[in-house]
Amino acid sequence: MTYRTILFETVEPHIAKITLNRPDHMNAYTNPLCDEVVDALHEYLDNDDLRCLILTGAGRGFCAGGDVSGEPRPGEIPSPHFRHKQIGHGMEMRVGMHRVITLLHRMDKPVVAAINGPAVAGGLTLALACDFRIAADSAKLGDTSGKFALLPDEGGAWFFPRFMGLDRALKMSLLHEVYSATEAEKLGLVTEVVPAAQLPDRALAFAREIARRAPLAVRLAKNMMRKGLDSSLENSLDDAALSVMIANPAQDVREGSAAFFAKREPKFEGR
Repeated sequence: MTYRTILFETVEPHIAKITLNRPDHMNAYTNPLCDEVVDALHEYLDNDDLRCLILTGAGRGFCAGGDVSGEPRPGEIPSPHFRHKQIGHGMEMRVGMHRVITLLHRMDKPVVAAINGPAVAGGLTLALACDFRIAADSAKLGDTSGKFALLPDEGGAWFFPRFMGLDRALKMSLLHEVYSATEAEKLGLVTEVVPAAQLPDRALAFAREIARRAPLAVRLAKNMMRKGLDSSLENSLDDAALSVMIANPAQDVREGSAAFFAKREPKFEGR
């Protein structure tokens, strides 16, 4: 598939990468970009050979949230506009970034956000919808929506309190705070901070470690933990029992045991 606003590539066996490619707009999202990210995420999900995905931005930014300029890039198909009716604002969100956030949150394959620059407003929500966030030490993260009298409407109102606690999430959004990568790590928004020059290599090494693991076990474990956040212990245990019925008979379990006793690295095939 040919993309206009993103790059999608397989960077090495089992690892794919999506790069938001609007560097002249700090990778602020438009509905066409959201459509392409959704398509690329489905490409990743549908390819059983791909085991981990890196999501990053081109140029100096990760994602500056929604594009408030309203100016499409040359050659880019303009977003559909529903602004002629009040309900249209909500419709535009639902066909745009909401689809991206929902798909990232629900998918059972792992995603690593490589935060190369500012990740603010909807860009921060995009990063939080990923499973891991590795940030360059030069990156900035926060919620600037209120500067435009806008809301954390891309999912921030759900993600921010879960990562930071309600008081800190309100403080960030209401006071339009933006943090350094180190501060963001202390607040729980970032998994790891590395020197900017090392970010591409570190993100790839991190993805490579995940891709080495048993694919079926990784997907089931992620799904169990994601669902467990909103489940009772009893429901989570029931889900675990069902997942075990899928995982334990797999060939990868026998391979893991054989490799352990033979003192060698296992070769997992996802079967």
